[in-house]
Amino acid sequence: MLCVRHIYAFAMRRCQFRTLSSDTLLSQLNSCTTEDQVFDLVGKNKAKLSEKHVGSAISLLWKFQKEKSHLLRNIDYVKNHSQFLTLRILAENKIEFMDNDLLVDTLYNVLRFSVEAHDSLVEELVMEAWRRLERFSLPTLSKFALCLNEQQMYSSPLIGKIADIVNVNLDSIQDTRVLSVLMISISSVISRNFRERLIQKAELLLETVNFISFNHARRMVQFLRNVRLTYRPLLEKCNKVFLENPSQLDLENISLILGLYQSLQFNNTEFRLVIKQKLMETIDDCNNPVSFTRLFAALGPMAGQEVRERLIATALLMAEEFNCHQALVVVETMEEMECRNSHLIQNYLQVNVVPSDISMLTRVLSMLPSSQVDEVVINRVDAVWPQCNLSDLSSFATALVRWVRHDQSHQQSTSGPSAKLLQKLSNCGYQRLQKASDLDQLLEELRYISGEWFEEILVEETINTCQRLMDQITWMNVLEFSSFLIKTNYRCTPLLDRIASVAVQHMSKIHPSGTYNLLLPFTVMNYEPPQSEEFFETCIQHFSSHLGCFEPHLLVLLGYSLAIAEYFPPALINAIFNVDFLTKLDAQLEILPDTLNWRVRLRLMELNRAVCLECPEFQIPWFHERYCQQMQRKGNGSTNTAQQQIHRMLGEILGGSQYAKVSVLTPYYYGIDFECILDKNKKPLPYMDQSIVLADLVQWGPDIQLLGKKGLPPGAQSRIAVEFLDSKAFCKNSCHLKGEIAIKKRHLEILGYQVVQIPHFEWNSMELSSKDAWMEYLKKNIFETK
Repeated sequence: MLCVRHIYAFAMRRCQFRTLSSDTLLSQLNSCTTEDQVFDLVGKNKAKLSEKHVGSAISLLWKFQKEKSHLLRNIDYVKNHSQFLTLRILAENKIEFMDNDLLVDTLYNVLRFSVEAHDSLVEELVMEAWRRLERFSLPTLSKFALCLNEQQMYSSPLIGKIADIVNVNLDSIQDTRVLSVLMISISSVISRNFRERLIQKAELLLETVNFISFNHARRMVQFLRNVRLTYRPLLEKCNKVFLENPSQLDLENISLILGLYQSLQFNNTEFRLVIKQKLMETIDDCNNPVSFTRLFAALGPMAGQEVRERLIATALLMAEEFNCHQALVVVETMEEMECRNSHLIQNYLQVNVVPSDISMLTRVLSMLPSSQVDEVVINRVDAVWPQCNLSDLSSFATALVRWVRHDQSHQQSTSGPSAKLLQKLSNCGYQRLQKASDLDQLLEELRYISGEWFEEILVEETINTCQRLMDQITWMNVLEFSSFLIKTNYRCTPLLDRIASVAVQHMSKIHPSGTYNLLLPFTVMNYEPPQSEEFFETCIQHFSSHLGCFEPHLLVLLGYSLAIAEYFPPALINAIFNVDFLTKLDAQLEILPDTLNWRVRLRLMELNRAVCLECPEFQIPWFHERYCQQMQRKGNGSTNTAQQQIHRMLGEILGGSQYAKVSVLTPYYYGIDFECILDKNKKPLPYMDQSIVLADLVQWGPDIQLLGKKGLPPGAQSRIAVEFLDSKAFCKNSCHLKGEIAIKKRHLEILGYQVVQIPHFEWNSMELSSKDAWMEYLKKNIFETK
């Protein structure tokens, strides 16, 4: 006992001596205003420096750096200074005397100066922190986790231990900074259940904490990106924080947030309108490769034609200054902008590019003209394909297919390096699918996959794999799975039934705007699941009271999708067809990519037409006359071989060209291949005036069906619409009509037509392999219609 008392007394005296004697030195340190003053003080007092002095000195050095702009920072000068080495040695020798906060602060500050993870000081600090882990406060724990994350220790046992501590103490966290840092730090080692708890906690804090930092919200979005989950409620709350802090939306933050949103496939009109204005204001200031690359990637896809041309011209002038990564980012953005400036791409290709990002490389390769293919390119692809996922394989294969087709040598096309490599890619794709055991991982690989190679080679095996993993479809991934399934154009009823079942059981957990993704496969593929009415009504009821959370363009797409299935919810229709909504939609269309812009405008017209034809009681006017006329002028009017055959045979069957019309435009601007008129005895009648344009005969109200009688000659009984249906009218693996063909038939019948549809698989079948068989087929379908 006496011995223990002596030791304790000695320790106390030592502690008191160090505390009292350090006051002056600590004050002198805090009075320093430059790095050199700190180094001078350290050099003169090496023997007197305690662990607090060392920690304060290192902290002060980083404080000076933070106060400078990035261009003025002199990190290397500090790191390589002899007295900084002295501080590192002293810190390593005094680790055991540091308290928890000082220990972690020292680690954090040392890493700011790019001291390597294998440096003995960093290793000793990490090991000591690991030993004390259970005693750390949550703020200290979060800062330590951030240090480990910066050292790329994403899945280490130490991170796992931190995750266990967070799991136990999650309910006690009330600081968004602490939570957001811990979320991104442990994102690689958490279970699905723990992930949901973290998201719920983040939502709760965002709703209850008075002030939310911009960076805290950004980290939460980064967490969703890390766990590959597009959870809209949290994204929308974070997006609100961004909009409430416009002063922090500089080019760097805009670039970062847009990248996160893009990876999560999240879009917000208000955010894009705000950042578009801010980006436009910075164009003149972006005169170096770093800032211009960020500007080009962020503004290019949403800019108007004049600004796009200016950006591309600047990129062309700056091409030789770009490093490999910047060049690839610009080319990738050009692809998103649907820009094919071959001269610009050529300038990038003159740089010796060795890209580390495989997916970026594949997208660039797919843009290359065939003349660029050489042995070097083939060898590079051949070297990396075993490491690629399905999306990367698809991008490589798409490029290779193009090159093989453009190859002038038949022998090269069938047995050359490109063809052999293409076979390797196909085999690799099959193997990855057959080994797949995790649906979420598979969906991640399939998220951006597209192209002819996938559709022709892998789609059936992919569907088989999805059926094998069908039990893994849950409310958490059902939206992404629905999005994938619609891209395949593959009508797999067990998978569709599973989607419907999960949706009905867990609809309350799914974000209202997600109902569009849920409904789309069913309406596009024209499929009604078991308990179809319950499924559709559940979806409609879920979103009807949350229409305000939809992006304007998404509401239009949802409305048309439901119209295909003959659903016209009054709340939805009235929300879309009013002046305020259409004004918001016009503003959003200005920032949407060209392809999506075109599709939304088309769907709005089609929804307007469907409401006028099927729900005249809504009294919605037809206001797309001018739009349809513009679209008509842009049409190419081309016909395929089968349509030309049918045209000739119709003339023979009906008795002359005056008995049939070709490429007819109906009221409400439906285009049909052929039209003929029959009397009550099923005999063809000639047209009174071949120049009548039925599209001009438009009205809405209860007498729509009378339109079918206008323009008919005396004695006419029926107007026949003859439509040739190519493969696009059907699902990939089915003879079942797709939804857009079904709604067209329904509308033509409302307009008074009797519709004759000629499927390509019937017209091109072995049974109809002669002219006589074709003639008989046409007679039967035209004259035996009811």
